[in-house]
Amino acid sequence: MIFPYFDIIVRSVAVYFFMTIALRIFGKKELSQLNTADIILILLISNSVQNAMVGPDTSLLGGLVAALVLFVINFAIKKLTSRYKTLGNILLDKPEVLIHDGKLDFKALSKLDISDAELKEAMREHGIEYFKNVRLAMLEIDGTISIISEDQNKLKQTHYKRKHNHKNFRK
Repeated sequence: MIFPYFDIIVRSVAVYFFMTIALRIFGKKELSQLNTADIILILLISNSVQNAMVGPDTSLLGGLVAALVLFVINFAIKKLTSRYKTLGNILLDKPEVLIHDGKLDFKALSKLDISDAELKEAMREHGIEYFKNVRLAMLEIDGTISIISEDQNKLKQTHYKRKHNHKNFRK
């Protein structure tokens, strides 16, 4: 082989893109809801894909090459998505509107598995009691719910971090 670590580079690139696609499929809301089981899952995934990246090379240099490849890919993806908006639209999640001018978007809430109770909790954290007082509520790309109220004086700089995966939203 021309370059002894070429195999590690190819394997690391494949694992990076697999994990990116998997996170895209499972959605941004999962990232903001990490509990003990999720952390264990992340640790187990990292352990399982480590062997897929380095193969039989378990040396320090092999591990460092795999880590370097992941950092380089991540850096390159960030630069490319900021430069080419079309690529960014394909690879990156977008914020989702949950409430607009007091009207709930039931389709988006259902698709994102955001419950009535969870949305009300986010509103309370922003000091808002009724849906009609919400000018705009968004599920941001990091999984937080940001809310802008009708009354600009009530606008708070807080973010509601999703903690639970409620599935009891009623239309």
